[in-house]
Amino acid sequence: MPLVGSQSAPAIAPVIVQIALDLPLDQCFDYLAPGVGQDAIGRLAVVPFGNRLLVGLIVRVGTTSALPLKKLKPITRVCTETPAFSAADLSLFDFCARYYHQPLGQIVLNAVPPMLRQAKAAPAPKPARIVAITDSGRTQLGLMPKNRLVQIRLLAALAAAPANEADLLRLATTAKTALAILAAQGWVSITEIAMVAATCAPETLSPPPPPKFDARYTLNAMQAEALALITAARDRFQAFSLIGITGSGKTEVYLHAMAEALARGKQALMLVPEINLSPALVRAVAARFPGAVVAQLHSGMASAPRKNAWLAAQAGQAHIVVGTRLAVFTPMPRLGIIIADEEHDGSYKQQEGLRYSARDVAVFRASEARCAVVLGSATPSFETLHNIAQARFTEIKLNLRAVQDATLPMVDFVDLNAVRAPDGLTPNMVGAIKETIARGEQALVFINRRGYAPALVCAQCGEMPGCQRCTARLAFHQKAQRLKCHHCGFQGRVPTSCEHCGSPELIAAGHGTERVEEALQRALPELRMARVDRDSTREKGSVEKVFQALEKGELDVLVGTQMLAKGHDFPKLTLVGVVNADGALFSADFRAAERLAAQLMQVAGRAGRAQHKGRVLIQTRFPQHPLYQAVASHNYRHFATIAMTERAQAHLPPFTYLALLRAESKQAERLANFMADAAAAAMAVGETSVQVWDPVPPTLARKAGFERNQLMVQAHSRRALQGFLSAWLIAVRAMDAKGVKWVIDVDPIEV
Repeated sequence: MPLVGSQSAPAIAPVIVQIALDLPLDQCFDYLAPGVGQDAIGRLAVVPFGNRLLVGLIVRVGTTSALPLKKLKPITRVCTETPAFSAADLSLFDFCARYYHQPLGQIVLNAVPPMLRQAKAAPAPKPARIVAITDSGRTQLGLMPKNRLVQIRLLAALAAAPANEADLLRLATTAKTALAILAAQGWVSITEIAMVAATCAPETLSPPPPPKFDARYTLNAMQAEALALITAARDRFQAFSLIGITGSGKTEVYLHAMAEALARGKQALMLVPEINLSPALVRAVAARFPGAVVAQLHSGMASAPRKNAWLAAQAGQAHIVVGTRLAVFTPMPRLGIIIADEEHDGSYKQQEGLRYSARDVAVFRASEARCAVVLGSATPSFETLHNIAQARFTEIKLNLRAVQDATLPMVDFVDLNAVRAPDGLTPNMVGAIKETIARGEQALVFINRRGYAPALVCAQCGEMPGCQRCTARLAFHQKAQRLKCHHCGFQGRVPTSCEHCGSPELIAAGHGTERVEEALQRALPELRMARVDRDSTREKGSVEKVFQALEKGELDVLVGTQMLAKGHDFPKLTLVGVVNADGALFSADFRAAERLAAQLMQVAGRAGRAQHKGRVLIQTRFPQHPLYQAVASHNYRHFATIAMTERAQAHLPPFTYLALLRAESKQAERLANFMADAAAAAMAVGETSVQVWDPVPPTLARKAGFERNQLMVQAHSRRALQGFLSAWLIAVRAMDAKGVKWVIDVDPIEV
């Protein structure tokens, strides 16, 4: 019995946090978090989930939960390896989760480097030591005695751009001693860039001083006008479409625009479509911004460098971030400009797992950061052209090549109806290559199909070996003597006879990069040649080595796929040969012609970028096709106008908006039942402004042993589509999906 006059102690409200986890579940989870305050919102935390520890994002700190307190587990720890995400970062994640209808936790954790997604505490990052050549060092470079070989190599490497000390030490076993001697002589400077403590909020840190910009080139009138338009948008959002023919100097405009932003104490984000373009661009940017901290970010990086680059960007210490699509999510507290080079490229759309368009996310992010976003391309996407027509984007044109006297290449055709092409090459093509090499120039042969041949065919019964796990033929790779599936990676031996009729007559049907390479070697055995495709460039840095060899004049011809079509500038490359492009003219994919036109215009642009005259030779059975004629006249816009008129008449993007429910299962019956239920749920929403199509198998109906199906919904307004998806997906998530994997793909680029 209580004493008279005693008072019971006031109840202490529990602290409950909501955590978004990297799980395919559209919900957050409640945990007890004593001692955690509101400043923890936006931080990562480690929490127990089942019998695992997972990393998630704290999105709310409160005192209530829909669940009984006794059912809530305590969090394991709040991560101190990184500062909290800013309000702008959280707004970006929230937009992507809502627009793409993906779980917030998956959006967030996709943006975080792997080393920071680990449940165990990461070690504190070591300071980076950046080495740069001094003016006296540049003077010494040509005067040093030849016996100081390692010192010469170090200075030569630094003359191109500042470098991380760790990278320089790999050049030679005595590099550490040589570097110490150079530093003692004052020929190099070494600066430590400390990684900022995670307890510091990025916005409270002093920005690093703006780096110097080596203007190097004088902009022509068109480039200067483009730069003036972009820089006039300082501190406000404006989307620019920089449409410049190949070789018009778009990169120079990018660099000057970034320099203006950096001079105002801002950071710059530059996106590129391919990993292979990133290292060369990082070197080029570093060379033009001596002393700048340039962070490189892409999925092919080692874990530690990727983590350090991400932390430097988040802390505001990286001046420039260069990366592929995942870099669009990189936290940058002083973001001042975003550039997306080759914005038309399909690589900006994530096709597996978490599906988003980095180009579109970049535009939203720029609007939130109140800065300019520049979408550059010689062949802008139809979506960008539509946005220009709707006055959402500002168009800027660069119609002249930047190098004085450089002209657009002449485009010729070889009519395959009149000329035979054994092993894929006509005598006309071989002769043109021979003439080009005789002039001391270089050639590129483009065929967008790897391997030796797309299939083996039995000469007696026509049977073609297919993949056991996919509805696809097996490609023949002669050098490896294997049959390979280019969809699931399956490999098998090359049969000696037909498995259907027993005939030993098996013929390689069609042409790939291997076959064209072999045919050229046979026709012109003196050629110095390299093949560039996914098979020949698996080793890290192999693509760069090939390009460096071409620049040094150690190669005469490159044979390769679309990896060669973009972003490269080879002054002595004057001939581009195009082989086997006709197939895309008759594809069931409504975007195939757009992709082919862009691809051909891009690859044609590799020819004659300097003072040498360029030539493009296209082998085709349809030389009068409007697409090829547009390439010949270098008039992509004319082709786009015709094609977009057809799209409008057919009610296809960019004039309508699509979403696909993609599903797969190893059990065909489960898949069919799931899709039937999903279709019924879509019809039950009752949104008359949205058209629901019947479920159908995609072109590749089975992949890696999974049966596949898809259901498309279409609307004339983005708002109507988004409202429909929000209602429909509630029903889909409540359905029995046991044994079925499914994902919603908003704005799909492959239908």
